[in-house]
Amino acid sequence: MMNKKEAIVRAAIQVFREQGIDKTKISDIVKAAGIAQGTFYLYFPSKLSLMPAIAEVMVEKTMTIVQETVQVNASFPVQLTQIVDAIFMVTRDYHEIQALIYSGLASTEHLKEWETVYAPFYNWVSERLQEAKADGIIRQSINVDPTAKLVIGLVESAAEQIYLYDSEQEDQARIQKSEVNIFLKHALGIRE
Repeated sequence: MMNKKEAIVRAAIQVFREQGIDKTKISDIVKAAGIAQGTFYLYFPSKLSLMPAIAEVMVEKTMTIVQETVQVNASFPVQLTQIVDAIFMVTRDYHEIQALIYSGLASTEHLKEWETVYAPFYNWVSERLQEAKADGIIRQSINVDPTAKLVIGLVESAAEQIYLYDSEQEDQARIQKSEVNIFLKHALGIRE
């Protein structure tokens, strides 16, 4: 069974998508969550304070999809392509929520929490890079932690350029994914 905090976050996602952030009132969120308004304030001081929790849900969903997509036994170049494909897929399928998170986080003081929310994903990509470095597949000069952030940032940004406001761009997405993969292979100095 879902706890009350999860119910609030899921209801907020639904109501924000339907009404937009500005038009949504806390009373709309608690009604959708089926809880008392006072209960909302036990977990969140305002509707915008929900943004990091919504972002966390999306990062967890992204990580789950990436981990399900990436084949553990595949070579690093294949895994990298699978990571790019998975992030593009998540961005396409959840573009409304992604746009919501960005507009909500950008308009609050919660933008600084972004790094904390993303830490598990950064760490996971960093581990893949460290393995590839140890196996001599990528440049030895790579500093894996900042590079993991760069890789995720590049791929998400490239996917958002295609899907954030229009999810019907499959031809453009194919071209963009191809260019991202070529760019990453050169940047990481991948030797296949």
